[in-house]
Amino acid sequence: QVHLEESGGRLVRPGESLRLSCAATGRTLSRHTVAWFRQAPGKEREFVAGIFRSGGSTYYGDSVKGRFTMSRDNAKNTVYLNMDNLKPEDTAVYYCAADLNLILSSLRLSRQYDYWGQGTQVTVSS
Repeated sequence: QVHLEESGGRLVRPGESLRLSCAATGRTLSRHTVAWFRQAPGKEREFVAGIFRSGGSTYYGDSVKGRFTMSRDNAKNTVYLNMDNLKPEDTAVYYCAADLNLILSSLRLSRQYDYWGQGTQVTVSS
């Protein structure tokens, strides 16, 4: 069992940067595929970024490519999402997810992940 807890969400102005963290307890994340999703009010959950398995490639959603960077620190059992040049449309609840047996073709499918955090709110507004 893996317990995930996100942190770092807050209100920021357009163009600012923010870093989200997702700390895992219970089991090591080093072999898991981990990802960030987000969900805005009235919208479906959207894939933001994901790292496929241990040491795998990092993938990004089209809307955040070039602005967001995902990383993992296996020693701290934590993953991060660095978000630059934030826009009002980035406003959402951001969720961390993990799965041990995910295949690459399912990376962007939220229903394929076994473990989820409770989410952290990011609001981008002037």
